[in-house]
Amino acid sequence: MSNSLYVQYGCGFCAPESWLNFDSALTVWIERLPLIGRFYSSPKAIGESQQVKRCRFPEHIRYGDIVRGLPVSENSCSGVYACHILEHLCLEEFRLALLNTFNILKPGGIFRLIVPDLEIAAKNYLSSDSPTASIEFLKSTMIGTKKRSIGLKSFLKNALGSNSVAHLWMWDYKALSQELLTVGFSDIRPAHFNDSEDKRFSEVEEKYRFVDAVAIQAKKSV
Repeated sequence: MSNSLYVQYGCGFCAPESWLNFDSALTVWIERLPLIGRFYSSPKAIGESQQVKRCRFPEHIRYGDIVRGLPVSENSCSGVYACHILEHLCLEEFRLALLNTFNILKPGGIFRLIVPDLEIAAKNYLSSDSPTASIEFLKSTMIGTKKRSIGLKSFLKNALGSNSVAHLWMWDYKALSQELLTVGFSDIRPAHFNDSEDKRFSEVEEKYRFVDAVAIQAKKSV
């Protein structure tokens, strides 16, 4: 295996040991605490019935927040992967995340990212004759709030979850490409499942995550 460094952030439970995986869920931080962490596990919905099972994050996953900066040296990564995580950031946080991603990549390093495609959702909404089209649009983009709970229990549930459920900013290919250009990325192109010239990305990519999504590959200029 190559000694090159490959980083995935916002990994959730999908975290191959061949990569350095980070997640910003407080659950990860708690699980890594001495004594207390041994007795804590994260609730995770599984199966079509969405039954909840208590699961621990794999031990090799590290706590880390790309917005604040990961404990990774600048110009050290051959590849960085972010799958369905950047849409959970507000615009200001998103731009910090892109800058921090750019900084940890080596010159020539590859960044591949996937987010839900706002353009597809908007076209589906505009082409629908259903009286509930707007409701379905808000559900599909996850930018609407069906029910808001209050109280300590709700706060702890949201804080300790793997990632915020709500989408705070949505993207299409054109806007996302422009943001990457602004940071300094080059060779920006649409990405498809397992089409990177760097085959290490096949270790983290899952085909279903590309459905109805904007997937992009970009490089840090040499």
